[in-house]
Amino acid sequence: MSALARLLPTLRRGRQLRTGVATLAVACLALTACGDSGGTSGSSGTNSGDAKPISRLQIMAPADPGGGWDSTARAMSTAIEGAALAKSTTVTNVPGAGGTIGLAQLANEKSEDFLMVMGLVMVGAIETNKSKNTLDDVTPIARLTAEDEIIVVPAKSPFKTIKDLGDALKAQGRKVSIAGGSAGGTDHILAGLVAKAAGASPADLNYVPFSGGGESLAALLGNKVSAGISGVSEYAEQIKAGKLRALAVSGPERVDGVDAPTIKEGGYDVELINWRGVVAPKGISADAKDRLVTLVTKLHDSSQWKTTLTEKGWDDTFLAGDEFASFIKEEETKTSAVLKDLGLAS
Repeated sequence: MSALARLLPTLRRGRQLRTGVATLAVACLALTACGDSGGTSGSSGTNSGDAKPISRLQIMAPADPGGGWDSTARAMSTAIEGAALAKSTTVTNVPGAGGTIGLAQLANEKSEDFLMVMGLVMVGAIETNKSKNTLDDVTPIARLTAEDEIIVVPAKSPFKTIKDLGDALKAQGRKVSIAGGSAGGTDHILAGLVAKAAGASPADLNYVPFSGGGESLAALLGNKVSAGISGVSEYAEQIKAGKLRALAVSGPERVDGVDAPTIKEGGYDVELINWRGVVAPKGISADAKDRLVTLVTKLHDSSQWKTTLTEKGWDDTFLAGDEFASFIKEEETKTSAVLKDLGLAS
């Protein structure tokens, strides 16, 4: 039994994820693995009602514009200002290395009114990039959303199904290229799982990493790569416009508004769910942590954020404070096992 199969229990997930969201859920031929992280939604358990309001909130997206972290940061900024939860917000982009360059910058951040968007992608990138800074160097604030991944090809691609892509990966090897986010992240892991399910070697996968969704989309539209993997929302408009063809979604159920089967329906026993959250600098005071947890909790409860979730197609998986910190530790263990089983880490 592989490390992955030992570590990850069975996935149970409806279209609206429960608070104990199964985030790194994977079952792949010899790899049978699924995750269900415990915890209940809520705040950190601290008395944050008396925390002073935030005047100017800074939000970092540790990626180029156009990707999931960037869209999350900007959606947060809009909703926070719309709900009058801070007087002003500023969003900055610090791209590179699966978010670990932004993570290193966060480690030196002195402001206590500062958030960085992160998620499962960063958990994997820290290990594959052998990052000096880890998630021990942050203050976890809240998990916000989860989203299915989607596998797409250019509209004129000969691949009509996920099985077509898998057969090509097995027969043609590195001649088939797959674009996605940073090396070792969610997109890379999913590509490796599909390759392994198809009988190809994940270690020989021709994976082309990009630090932003806009770059991978340009590569697809320019027919520079054979296929692409990202969050559903990042490719949705191009799919609707007929410029990309959706082959499959990565969750246990089909996604409303997307004409594509699940990977399991397409013939490969693979599932994976991406998640995103926010963290703050490690050295902030207890009062500052309470203030940020309170702000993000109020954001989650706002009508502005509920509208954003609907518009983006993101699942609400809110988990705050210390419970989110425990969840991150579980994800680090699971992700390490996945990367080793796929030959993406030693």
